[in-house]
Amino acid sequence: MPVSRALAHPLSLLTLCLALDLGLAPAVRAQGVAQAAVTQPAPPPGTMMGSYGASLQQQALAAAAAPNRSAANDAVTRFLTERGLVPAPDSAPARLLGSVRDTASELVLSAMNFLGVRYTRGGTSIENGFDCSGFTRHIFEMSVGLVLPRRADEQARAENLKAVEKDELKPGDLVFFNTMRRTFSHVGIYVGEGRFIHAPRTGSAVRVEDMRDAYWAKRFTGARRADLKAAAAAEPQTVQR
Repeated sequence: MPVSRALAHPLSLLTLCLALDLGLAPAVRAQGVAQAAVTQPAPPPGTMMGSYGASLQQQALAAAAAPNRSAANDAVTRFLTERGLVPAPDSAPARLLGSVRDTASELVLSAMNFLGVRYTRGGTSIENGFDCSGFTRHIFEMSVGLVLPRRADEQARAENLKAVEKDELKPGDLVFFNTMRRTFSHVGIYVGEGRFIHAPRTGSAVRVEDMRDAYWAKRFTGARRADLKAAAAAEPQTVQR
């Protein structure tokens, strides 16, 4: 995408900023993170795609290995704070980045690697785009080898996923909304601090939004949690419906 078009589109501008901030190669900066990821082969489950994801993961793990490092000097914390993905600054490392070695945090960082990928109805891949449930299914399978049902309502009713209350949400939980006059008609992944990442609708792209906004708050219909650590340690498995 030309830079002029990227600047005219907030989501494209976000992906362009990701590339610039993380010091990717010139060709990647020009194309944007989402387009760069299209040319890369799919990684095995549990790995992160793209230079953006690899950079985030490396920096987060480095931060975890150096507990005395201040949040102001932590590149991942600073990056997420500047983009409004976590509140500034003291609570951010403890709430969202303090457990970067945890499977849920790795899943969230992996999901953020797809910011800016276009929405496509019925889409299940970065090459073709994602719809909401195609996105969540892809992230869970890629990150922890857990194969979710295809549709949002099927994911909400999966027997192996536990219902959780809104005030007990943790990063990596699935959050569901009624956006089509049907319970569980939309799904995303909770990332912490009241925010979730999802593939919203036709004409849009994967992005982070605040569940406390009026539109989402009144449409929230529930949340589900998988045993991510058990899934990551086991062979790829399919969640029972």
